[in-house]
Amino acid sequence: MTTYGIPLIVVATTRSATLTGVAFALEWLPRLVAFTVAGSLVDRHSVALIFRTACVGRALAVLLAALLLAAPDFGVPAAVTVMALAPVSGFLTECSYIAAETAGGEASRTAGAQAHRVQSVLLAIDQTTTLAGPLVSGLLLEYGGPALMLSTLAALSLLAATLLPDNSAMPSGDTQGKSGARAGWGTLRALPALAWLVGGLLVSNTAIALLQAAMPVIVVTELGRSSADAGLIWSAAAVASLLAIACARRAIDRWGLWPVGATAAAIAAGATLAVAQADTYRGYVLLIAVLMAGEGGLTVVLRTLRSHLIPPEVFGSTLSLTILLLLVPFPLAGVLVAAIPPGQIGHAVTVTALLQALGLFTAFARLRPLTTTTA
Repeated sequence: MTTYGIPLIVVATTRSATLTGVAFALEWLPRLVAFTVAGSLVDRHSVALIFRTACVGRALAVLLAALLLAAPDFGVPAAVTVMALAPVSGFLTECSYIAAETAGGEASRTAGAQAHRVQSVLLAIDQTTTLAGPLVSGLLLEYGGPALMLSTLAALSLLAATLLPDNSAMPSGDTQGKSGARAGWGTLRALPALAWLVGGLLVSNTAIALLQAAMPVIVVTELGRSSADAGLIWSAAAVASLLAIACARRAIDRWGLWPVGATAAAIAAGATLAVAQADTYRGYVLLIAVLMAGEGGLTVVLRTLRSHLIPPEVFGSTLSLTILLLLVPFPLAGVLVAAIPPGQIGHAVTVTALLQALGLFTAFARLRPLTTTTA
């Protein structure tokens, strides 16, 4: 709800493509900062403390924003409120996410040989909430306004903090400090298969980030549809991704990593090229669903390769680096949407789609001999 709902509030409140792009960038830049900070905080304290603090902080932030939007007599312009909410909510959301991922890593280690089942459940949870979040955000914004959507987000944040079990309070015990980034870079350089896959997904994420940043503008401003319609696009995409994830796990067991990954890459690249030419709402729904299905397959390949190749003693630092690299395109996409005229967004999508196709083709061309060697 935070990732997709805040930009919807901005475009609904300001009706400005530029401010929507800026808000998208402001939401993601603090996430990158949080990613480098929150891991150390979890190591130094505990999963429970950081998770609960982030959830309560986010609840207070969105409740304050809801109050300011509902009571304009305070004298705070609505644009100022929603633009300030983007970076605060982005930072706190990433802190809670990292704490949850740390708990998931601990659960995987405890599960031993059944660790892959833990990761499958975590990925399914992530995709299911990606399905529900945009749709709920769009519907609440459409029929109840920003105040109702933000109040619901606050209630869910407080519920998450309340439901966290006490046994999640153990520290992770891994305090790498500044050496963590250096260890991650060293491991990535020593694992060319993982490095090429991360590089290809970095280029692919650039195209996806641009679509996420531009979609509120395209759907609401260009196509004249509602905020609920904009949220429905990503909910439909989450359904397709969830189905692709279930199929990819079985396909990898039967055919191996490279064929499944190459097929998913071809689907994702082809769908993005087609999205650049779409001009109807139905076309956007269908093509983005196909695109995210391909991305779902690529995610399974990345997680599988990552779990097999990264040594346990540097797993945390390398995992942090790979996720950080894959998040970099999102704030840059927001800046791009803010900088270019709305009429030129389609051309920007075409360019990033071509780069995505080239990047994924190069990555999997280099991966084929490497995955055969490491199999």
